[in-house]
Amino acid sequence: MRNIEFVGLGQVDPEALLALMNEASLRTHLVDHDHFDSTSIRAWVKEKEALDALPGCRVRGIYVDGRLAGWCGIQPDEAGFELAIVLSRKFWGIGLSVFRTLMGWAREFGHEQVLFHLLGSRPQYRALEKMADKVHNSELLGRRFKTYHLTVEYSTQ
Repeated sequence: MRNIEFVGLGQVDPEALLALMNEASLRTHLVDHDHFDSTSIRAWVKEKEALDALPGCRVRGIYVDGRLAGWCGIQPDEAGFELAIVLSRKFWGIGLSVFRTLMGWAREFGHEQVLFHLLGSRPQYRALEKMADKVHNSELLGRRFKTYHLTVEYSTQ
């Protein structure tokens, strides 16, 4: 079993994050943006740390067995809150585990619903479609997405 650890972005080595965020395989599934450099990655981390400080939000770096795998979070969205999962290709297999952690955080924050926007380049995820109350195509920052509206489940015990 892999050891997955979530840490504040301020604890992530900016140069390691820079290399990860500039990976070609990762960039194909993100909104278009310039390649990061040492200055812009630090500014990006500051922006994400500001989001992390907002009520109902959490943004974290992800380490797997001590290696930087990506980042994830619950961030503000114009319709409420959205989930974000960004993983290096080497770690795509942990996506479901990260997703479950994010849904746990959403419960912790008391969210009723969260959105999950996946770029149109991503394959269809039948499991997500079954979980979603609503699925529709959307456009964000000039790119097409499939948006999943997910109800945050709470136990009735």
